[in-house]
Amino acid sequence: MNVTERTDLGRTRGNDCFPLLFECRDTVTLEQSLDWVSRQRETLVARAAAHGALLFRGFGVTSDHDFDAFIQAFGLPNFTYAESLSNAVRVNRTERVFTANEAPPEAVIDMHHEMAQTPVFPSRLFFFCEQAAAGGGETPLCRSDWLLDDLAAELPGFVARCRELGVRYRNTMPAEDVAQSGQGRSWASTLSVDSREAAEARLAALGYDWEWLEDGSLRAITPVLPAIRKMSDGREVFFNQLIAAYRGWKDAERAITFGDDSPFPRDDMERVCELAAEITFDTPWESGDVVLVDNFLVMHGRRPFTGTRRVLASLVADDGSRLAA
Repeated sequence: MNVTERTDLGRTRGNDCFPLLFECRDTVTLEQSLDWVSRQRETLVARAAAHGALLFRGFGVTSDHDFDAFIQAFGLPNFTYAESLSNAVRVNRTERVFTANEAPPEAVIDMHHEMAQTPVFPSRLFFFCEQAAAGGGETPLCRSDWLLDDLAAELPGFVARCRELGVRYRNTMPAEDVAQSGQGRSWASTLSVDSREAAEARLAALGYDWEWLEDGSLRAITPVLPAIRKMSDGREVFFNQLIAAYRGWKDAERAITFGDDSPFPRDDMERVCELAAEITFDTPWESGDVVLVDNFLVMHGRRPFTGTRRVLASLVADDGSRLAA
């Protein structure tokens, strides 16, 4: 296979860059691609951990089952949608593959680390562009180690409080799935239960507090979770859901607090969002593209779009995922 590695597609800082683009110059079969990935997989996983994201273009992936096979060539363990605590409504295509989000085209999905608002999160994400949108629909990516460096330089007091106090999230899960919402997954689906008693037992095992609301929805309050995470290689990252919660959750000022329940200053949060936007890269999807994202290092989101956009996703659970009961 004639695979070219490019570092000129996205963002750079010093000698660092992301994402890396691996592009097939010749027409290849899926079988050739799977063989290449299986032989390169340790190197590819290491490159993703170093740079944050890898974009594969021209690798012969055209369907959800092709995508499933491409993921399996990496030899990484599956983290199913069912066992996740994801807020998003998604539809499984295969055991490993599901729709990225069922929210309508005009909805913005703000930057976040996948499931960082829970004690249960994946270590890596795969995305596959089954069909690129007519316009928009990019997947923005942001290096959280770079963002933390910028925050430490400009808002050292805010960073110190994040590091010392952590964060608590207050999320309301509806009684039934609401596909039009980026947070529309019901409490029964989210917690993989079929009764209030089972939901309470699951939340208790995870260290949550909770409150049942009159409309049958469930307000869940997390234990104190880290807002800054130290990676195995010593790098620190701004690992959380603060931007997505601040910009997209209902009653955001009460939905997120420091670990001592004090509010996040609005001015600081506005600047966090601005600094993240300055270093964000919008993935320019082409049908057939696959992206591997290190969830500990890189935040992602979704831009609004026109036309039909089908982006599928898959999760990996290893190397530091805190899988809870």
